[in-house]
Amino acid sequence: MGIRTRAQAALHAWRGTEARMVAATDVVEGGLPIGAAQPTIVAAADGMSDPSGMTVLNLLGSKAKGAPIGEHQALTVPAVLRALEVLCGLFAMTPFHYFRRTDDGKVRVDDAPEALMFSTSANAAQPAFLMKELMMGDLLMSGKFGAYIHRNALYRPHALSRLVPGSIAVNQHWDRTDGLELFYDAQLPDGTRPRLTRNDMWFVPGFSRDGLVGLDRLKLLSDSFEAAASMNEFAARFWDNNAQPSTVLTTKAKVEQSEKVKIRTDWAQRFAGPRNAGAVAVLDQEMKAEFLSHNNEEAQFIETRGFSVVEVGRAFGVPPHVLFELSRATFSNIEHQSLELYLYTMLGHFGRAQAHMTHQFAAPGHFFEANPDALLKGDIKSRYEAYSIAIDKGVLNPDEVRDLENRNKRPGGDKYRVGSGSTIEGQAPAAPAPAAPAPEPSEEDA
Repeated sequence: MGIRTRAQAALHAWRGTEARMVAATDVVEGGLPIGAAQPTIVAAADGMSDPSGMTVLNLLGSKAKGAPIGEHQALTVPAVLRALEVLCGLFAMTPFHYFRRTDDGKVRVDDAPEALMFSTSANAAQPAFLMKELMMGDLLMSGKFGAYIHRNALYRPHALSRLVPGSIAVNQHWDRTDGLELFYDAQLPDGTRPRLTRNDMWFVPGFSRDGLVGLDRLKLLSDSFEAAASMNEFAARFWDNNAQPSTVLTTKAKVEQSEKVKIRTDWAQRFAGPRNAGAVAVLDQEMKAEFLSHNNEEAQFIETRGFSVVEVGRAFGVPPHVLFELSRATFSNIEHQSLELYLYTMLGHFGRAQAHMTHQFAAPGHFFEANPDALLKGDIKSRYEAYSIAIDKGVLNPDEVRDLENRNKRPGGDKYRVGSGSTIEGQAPAAPAPAAPAPEPSEEDA
């Protein structure tokens, strides 16, 4: 059964089950008809819940003082904004090529509609770069990415429209014959909210604990992000108040509550804020002004702000030096940390994306593959030395090297070399030059 037929059959089966439940007239116990079939569509609220809805780890509830930190507030932290920009940029600039398997290996297919969605244009208004950037940002911040699939007359996908992650709800249907099938309740740009099958919806979960929805960083790490944002807000308020400490007005005389309010209001109007800093206060009733000092050095304010950068980098898998935290960086370990960004962070994102691209869009015998070679380029001297070794060993030919350096091919550049690089593969080695005849001995030598 094809994907389209199977998804439609599962949706039809779910609607039939729902209709039978509504029409059931058995005795009701606990709000459900006795003997009626239970619904087979189960919604996944978040990536920390199992299919039955039981919370596995209670880290997603809202805090007592209000809702978790929002994305806009989190992005006011420079480290969060920088980490998101770096990871989204690296992901978007990495090409995802479409290949066809052959007996000799693989052949790139660049003109297929499926390939053009991720290499040229995601839709008529947005380039592929922007769509991949949005995809990475949604996966990092909300743990899920969804896009509506537009199909041509041949039912081949040719365009994608990104949907707001918060408007997507994932539902699952399972039976013993076909196994798992997913459905998506999503808000479309035209204002409708239909239930979509995977023929119309491309859904990619981030790192997940239930296989349906990825973990939401904003919820899971809300305290860490809010602590960093709070330090920024404190610094802004501190300097906006001209670094003035808090003031306590004391007097030996008894002051009524109404008078206290008036005195406090009058003081705030006259002396609070940077414009009124340094104004002269005249006090009566033997009133004295005492200032509560704020020792930011003892409070390790600078150290705490630096640690928050490391915490944000840890949350996103970004080395501190990428976020311009260079207090412990050296010339030797920065290069290794940059390589770790590729190995331990970006490779996982590339693998997830190409697996979902292949699963959703690739025709039989085809697959998507990321090509992050540009991320691994070292300095020009190291690159050229590596190219020289690859050419001498017959691993690459000159044209392949020129292609890696974004240069045009040259005549004879498609030939592979073997040995020391002086012999062309498939050609007989050049005959050695004949030795020069030895000179005849002269009479003086005799």
